[in-house]
Amino acid sequence: MSDWLISLEGTEAGHQMALALALLAAFLHAVFGALQKGRHDPWLTRGAIDFSYCLMAAPFALFVVPRPEPHMWVIFATVWAIHIAYKVLQSMAYTRGAYTVVYPVVRGTGPLFTVIGAYLLFGETFTLTQWMGVAVLLAGIFGLALYNLRNLETDRATLKAALGLALFTGFFVALYTTYDAYGIRATADPFTFLAWFFMIDGATFPFIAYARWRKMPDRPAPAPLMLRGVIGGLVAFMSFGSVMLATRLDKVGEAAVLRETSTVFAALIGWLVLKETVGPRRIALMALIALGAVIVEMGG
Repeated sequence: MSDWLISLEGTEAGHQMALALALLAAFLHAVFGALQKGRHDPWLTRGAIDFSYCLMAAPFALFVVPRPEPHMWVIFATVWAIHIAYKVLQSMAYTRGAYTVVYPVVRGTGPLFTVIGAYLLFGETFTLTQWMGVAVLLAGIFGLALYNLRNLETDRATLKAALGLALFTGFFVALYTTYDAYGIRATADPFTFLAWFFMIDGATFPFIAYARWRKMPDRPAPAPLMLRGVIGGLVAFMSFGSVMLATRLDKVGEAAVLRETSTVFAALIGWLVLKETVGPRRIALMALIALGAVIVEMGG
């Protein structure tokens, strides 16, 4: 399968595959975010998810995929540091703010920085039409965040801190998206990067979550938490794995922008699953996000 994927790089078929993978990642990333923000403490949920996908990835990393080349260890160390910072910031933001406010700000900040990073690192450029699409998409995302903020009934006391953390988290989303794309392109077999990434990335946060769990006066039962972790681990494989493969097959900036249609899916999940209110204005803003993504795709 690796040879087949590599053969698609730089082709029209590869572009279409990257498009499909980026949109799949968008939906699954919204599910992933809702899992972390849902019933349990975000730190504990993230720890359970990381523990699950670390264990799932280990047999593939150690016994199935080819060994990483020597130069990959520095890349893996850098990827690990970036992702730990991202996860800490995201957990802090989710602890302080409503999901439908925090999530759009994080995802809206990310693609703009990623497009700039892709230009600096890979020499990718966007056409004027594509930049217009980015502007439309960001207008929809930040408009959705502002609308949710205006109608927020809880978390008011910690809202400023949550929004500041969300913006900073968005910067790290761009950083990991760009650097992960560099990493998956730096090894001969993309599945080597994916297997080792998930094993290494998932090995730290469970200890942070366990320390937090031990200090809680009312500790949640481990079994439901771990069930959510297993589900989240499977979603993470599909979500993060899809967008990483998309950045190997085609432009990093386009994949990053298309993935941010996850905000549309997040709003739907907030409405259908988390029972958060949705009205015609939010539907219009979600349509604006989708329109921006279409403009980016058609303008390339």
